[in-house]
Amino acid sequence: MLSIDKLSNQSRWRHKDPRMKFALYLLFMALAMMLPPLGQGLLLLGLAGFTCYLLRVSPLSYLKWLLIPLGFLSVGLVAIVISLSAQPDSLLVGFPLGNYWLGIDPQGLLTANQTFWRSLASLAATFWFMLNMPFEQLIKLLKFCRVPNLIIEQILLTWRFIFIFVEEATAIHHAQSLRFGYRSLRTSYRSLSMLVCMLFSRVLSRYQQMSVALEIKLYQGDFHL
Repeated sequence: MLSIDKLSNQSRWRHKDPRMKFALYLLFMALAMMLPPLGQGLLLLGLAGFTCYLLRVSPLSYLKWLLIPLGFLSVGLVAIVISLSAQPDSLLVGFPLGNYWLGIDPQGLLTANQTFWRSLASLAATFWFMLNMPFEQLIKLLKFCRVPNLIIEQILLTWRFIFIFVEEATAIHHAQSLRFGYRSLRTSYRSLSMLVCMLFSRVLSRYQQMSVALEIKLYQGDFHL
């Protein structure tokens, strides 16, 4: 079981109506988009504390989750703050670059500040929703929203193969580590290439096993969702 699935199944709200949780998620997202930066910061703190309470996890664990997308967000913010201008007076700090000046734009700082807090508040809302929504409840929600069965079946199969992929990759990596397959850079590259090749064949084999199991159960092309 993936860690996200374990967390959603240990949530205090795991048995709550998924429609209610989805409605709350839409409300949180609307607040994250409309509130000023101060309100978005307060929403972030509130959702972080609420999520930690429901999942029974420490604030440090939540901070580690938040640091993952924070790196991508920081790259985007740098692109907003840094500006190229023909007028050096329009920049807070800048240095010449040919006929132009490259530096920090005051308007870019304001936009970056708004983008930063809006993004973090939206991430906090999304974390809250996904980490408190077990997969079987997500399927029920999709059916309630009249999503076609074909799409739901594709989501179900994709989710199942994520489990298979992670399980097989972990098993192969663990076996290679026990044989000192990652003790140096050269052996690490060699072990990684072997892992990719073996992973493809192992996942294909698991798929064939699942196909045989479905045929034995007289599978007719439709899952009973």
